[in-house]
Amino acid sequence: MGKIGGFKEFGRKDESNISVQERVQNYKEFTIPLKEQEIKNQGSRCMDCGIPFCHSGCPLGNLIPDFNDMVHKGEWKKASEILHSTNNFPEFTGRLCPAPCEKACVLGLIEDPVSIENIEKNIVETAFTNKWIAPQIPKTRTGKTVAIIGSGPAGLATAQQLNKAGHIVTVFERDDEIGGLLRYGIPNFKLEKEIIDRRVKVLEQEGIIFKTNVNVGVNYDIKNLDYFDAIVLCGGATKKRSLPIKGIDSKGVIQAMDFLTQQTKLVFNKPIESDVLSAKNKNVIVIGGGDTGSDCVGTSNRQGAKSVTNFEIMPKPSILRDKSTPWPFWPLQLKTSSSHEEGCDRNWLINTKEFVTNDKGELTALKTVNVEWKIIPGQRSQLIEVPNSEKTWPCEMAFLALGFTGPEKTLSDQLGIDLDNKTNYQATNYQTNVPRVFTAGDMRRGQSLIVWAISEGREAARNVDIFLMGKSYLPTKGNEDLPSP
Repeated sequence: MGKIGGFKEFGRKDESNISVQERVQNYKEFTIPLKEQEIKNQGSRCMDCGIPFCHSGCPLGNLIPDFNDMVHKGEWKKASEILHSTNNFPEFTGRLCPAPCEKACVLGLIEDPVSIENIEKNIVETAFTNKWIAPQIPKTRTGKTVAIIGSGPAGLATAQQLNKAGHIVTVFERDDEIGGLLRYGIPNFKLEKEIIDRRVKVLEQEGIIFKTNVNVGVNYDIKNLDYFDAIVLCGGATKKRSLPIKGIDSKGVIQAMDFLTQQTKLVFNKPIESDVLSAKNKNVIVIGGGDTGSDCVGTSNRQGAKSVTNFEIMPKPSILRDKSTPWPFWPLQLKTSSSHEEGCDRNWLINTKEFVTNDKGELTALKTVNVEWKIIPGQRSQLIEVPNSEKTWPCEMAFLALGFTGPEKTLSDQLGIDLDNKTNYQATNYQTNVPRVFTAGDMRRGQSLIVWAISEGREAARNVDIFLMGKSYLPTKGNEDLPSP
């Protein structure tokens, strides 16, 4: 695959970004694409390594060496066909995936891995530009009806696969637009929403029915689901984690996802139900060092925050791969996002102890303490506070970017669905204990990646198809070579 010795001839080259000063003035994507020949050169770096660990490192089982080879040869349409054979929405993963495939790339043992994610994005964008991505309308319909609850990546993937099988698919979304967290949980500067709209238009043309502002079990009677031959729950893991400390209810302590959702709605001049959350001229502290925390950093900078500080309770990862996560596993490495580069004081091994307020209940400061993790063989690590390390930080706005504890129980309570020991919806072969009811994505596996959501949707669709028809011609990725994260 690729060019023989190409990895010796060409080094890794990634997209560059518009300057910080320019990009923080708006909410548009800010990457500068590589030229076509440069992308072809990147595809040429694929080594024909014999055992493509990138393939097994990808939750979708993408045929990465195959589409890299097509890019190397300039056969972009064929590359798109190969890519779409395993990935319904490469325009999402090509922008938002942390690229575990690259961490498993064999070339990464000796130098920078192949830039798989960027190649993927360029393949799908080339395909859209050339109008190669056209609706795939089933030649025949089975007459079977399927309801899908939730229109995030898992719900959309499930819908498209089941529609391909000829079933009549209806997707219910409780918000006013399709996309789930892709729509309102991801800032526009990371994923412009026209990218979602473009794909949804294709799905509509394929025959999928979308219904927005429908919150099943709230403003849509659960009994109405009896009409459908099968139901797939893809509502995600949306119960936000909080902090059980003094001052948590202060005015100025905000859940990260509430902040990000509102800001995206403001970008598109949509009505909001609460007061505008603005970081302008405020000392902002983001608690949580993951992608959501990074998104809060980038959004706060665009709103004109006075200062932005980031807290992480875990130790600072090393720049190089830690020996505890050897190749080809996902490594524990320091990640510096484009939002961090825009301005952020990052702090590790720090724990928030109290939110300080004035007599009006408004947030004025945070009290913290430095911590250490005590490793005890055979036991859970213990969090130890460092003596005399208390500190007070001025702060008028604090964002809780602490992740999610699991799915909401609205549907499980009304349908009688069993939960696992992590409060996720329990399922065997994606089917719950309730006949006809399936589940996929974060609702089944817990908070995870977009690429895993698409994978879940594809596999769930195949199992639903078998349930409805006794067999299925929908593809399956089979068993992965690497353990699931």
